[in-house]
Amino acid sequence: MKQRIIKQAFLKSLPILAGYIVLGMGFGILMLDAGYGVIWTAAMSICIYAGAMQYVGVSLLAGGASVVTTILTTIMVNARHLFYGISMIDTYKDAGKYKPYLSFAMTDETYSLLCDGHAPEEGDPNFYRFMVSLFNHCYWIIGGILGNMIGSVLPFSSAGIEFSMTALFVASFTEQWITSKDHTYALTGVIGTLLCLLIFGRDNFLIPAMIVITFVLTLLRGKEERDK
Repeated sequence: MKQRIIKQAFLKSLPILAGYIVLGMGFGILMLDAGYGVIWTAAMSICIYAGAMQYVGVSLLAGGASVVTTILTTIMVNARHLFYGISMIDTYKDAGKYKPYLSFAMTDETYSLLCDGHAPEEGDPNFYRFMVSLFNHCYWIIGGILGNMIGSVLPFSSAGIEFSMTALFVASFTEQWITSKDHTYALTGVIGTLLCLLIFGRDNFLIPAMIVITFVLTLLRGKEERDK
């Protein structure tokens, strides 16, 4: 049974495989450019595993940022994860021993795979979600190590490589749009984000956008529960 669940989790994670390997390689190359080798790259990918924040973290490390600056920057960049967590409370409430890791491994892409709440009918759904999260985490670690090692051998320009995070997010959104018949939630995210971008500007729109999206989705969820 567990082997079947592991196989299903692996297949579910395949859309993230190529993206995380490439993105992880980009991070590994940036780490090498900043003077950090394979051990530091692997350590950050294993212990921090924060996607975009790891890209920002390279600049913070290279620039000698203070602890306070690093903490505040991390909170701002990863504030959206608070809202992810709120929306997954019901899904993860009975996760037991898997809950700490599931909370730690909640990246944008993993959230996009698990937010629908679907899991194999047979077996432990929490083990399935754990394996999906673990596979994605492994892809990221492997990508970072490969990028750092390849970058030390082959000359590689890192200009513009940070855009790869945006590209993967667009790919995840597109995959979710294609596989879902109801686009209400996706449109809520897009429209809410665009409105906040216009109102607050590109430097300050993220947190207001997440608040608006969470508020609207909460209303929609309440309406759905009343209709049942």
